Amino acid sequence: MAKAETGAGQRRRARREPMSRVDTAWLRMERPTNPMMITGVLMFAEPMSVDALRKVIKQRFLAYGRFRQKAVDTAAGAYWQTDDDLDLDWHVQHTALPGRGGKRALERFVSQLASSPLDPSRPLWQFHLVERYHGGSALVARLHHSYADGIALVQVLLSLTDTTAQPAKGSDLPHAWLKQDGADVARRVGAVERYMKLGSKAVEKSMEMYRDPTLAAMLAKEGGEIARELLHALSLSDDPPSMLRGKLGVSKRVAWAEPLDLEEVKAVGRACDCTVNDVLMATAAGALRSYMIERGDAVDGLTLRATVPVNLRPLEHARKLGNHFGLVFLDLPVGEANPIRRVERVAECMNNLKNSRQAIVAFGLLAALGMAPAQMQGLALELFSRKATAVATNVPGPQQPLYMAGCRLDEMMFWVPQTGSIGVGISILSYNGRVHFGLIADGKLIPDPDEVIGRFGAEFDKLLYLALMGDWNHALDAEGAAALMA
Repeated sequence: MAKAETGAGQRRRARREPMSRVDTAWLRMERPTNPMMITGVLMFAEPMSVDALRKVIKQRFLAYGRFRQKAVDTAAGAYWQTDDDLDLDWHVQHTALPGRGGKRALERFVSQLASSPLDPSRPLWQFHLVERYHGGSALVARLHHSYADGIALVQVLLSLTDTTAQPAKGSDLPHAWLKQDGADVARRVGAVERYMKLGSKAVEKSMEMYRDPTLAAMLAKEGGEIARELLHALSLSDDPPSMLRGKLGVSKRVAWAEPLDLEEVKAVGRACDCTVNDVLMATAAGALRSYMIERGDAVDGLTLRATVPVNLRPLEHARKLGNHFGLVFLDLPVGEANPIRRVERVAECMNNLKNSRQAIVAFGLLAALGMAPAQMQGLALELFSRKATAVATNVPGPQQPLYMAGCRLDEMMFWVPQTGSIGVGISILSYNGRVHFGLIADGKLIPDPDEVIGRFGAEFDKLLYLALMGDWNHALDAEGAAALMA
């Protein structure tokens, strides 16, 4: 009898895996005001049957063993536990929108799902297939951040697709479009462990830093450049008050814009000698500025920060799951009236961030949070979330059409969760020659996200006009700026 019990205990242990420190941190960040899940929307040209979708999920999604596991958190630590009773019918559901089922109805449906936490007694993911959407189908995916970061989970969703409607047997999504941005990523990944100890110490002492200048001196002496980056992150002032900050509710609002042409975005980038990301983030700042002014908020001279995830591994390894990213603070110059100046200021800030180690410091802090007591986690999370107003992500997607279960994928968008007291999220994703903008916001802060999203196109058109006219320098002077604003 004892031998049988020992064998059963061994099998139970074999179905358990300890959760990494960073994944544990994201699991414990779950709040009623900010559920920690990535929400994605995929829109297809043809109707998809729920049986075909479940087949794809069973064959491809569940090929990742982690998605057969549920997250279990205990005082002794968090771990992954295999769910022997996984119910695919619960995880993959079929639904329909009310009325004509247009874009607004789908946005409301996604908003409801983005506001609803996943069931902690089950593996933390779910798919909702929406029938008869614009003559085809829409798929809403929800996956908890503890499984992986947004970059990896987007790759998971893409791994469910094919490059043809009827793929050859054994074919899979090619990785030719997956290229790494930043040659020093491997070097930074190798440095992670060296900064874990310092990160842990900083989380433990971060609240004292404001009161004890000798602690700052000690860290600067001990950690050199990394410590200086850490001190900089911890000593950043809180983001200024605005209508985009405030007490959060439990209801999210989601919207997405008509896509931009990627070649046109690249043309603007060439005209101003900056990156596509710089152009898009400046466009987002312009849209927020216009919305805030119309709502009566004072924006002159105002700069808000967005936390931006930075990939810390080769992009072709993103499907290995887990959270392997850092965070940097990007300035959004919403108080700058001249759109060209906004691009320049975003580009300058991004260039400075590329030469910093802010991202790797944040990764070490996240790992340290995974080991910290719950009360300390809450203090550190609030400390960092007060330093930014939004979360902003930009993920490059494949530039060829994709298919899932034989249905052509027309558009897609996703949103990463906001943390702590942050209530606004901006998502940018490029796919098949187009750039997709999405916004998610706390309903008490931005009850009408379509009013923000609708401004993205107009803000970009200003930049495109100047790029095509070759009038970049003129737009920087007072006369040109005034004419552009008219």
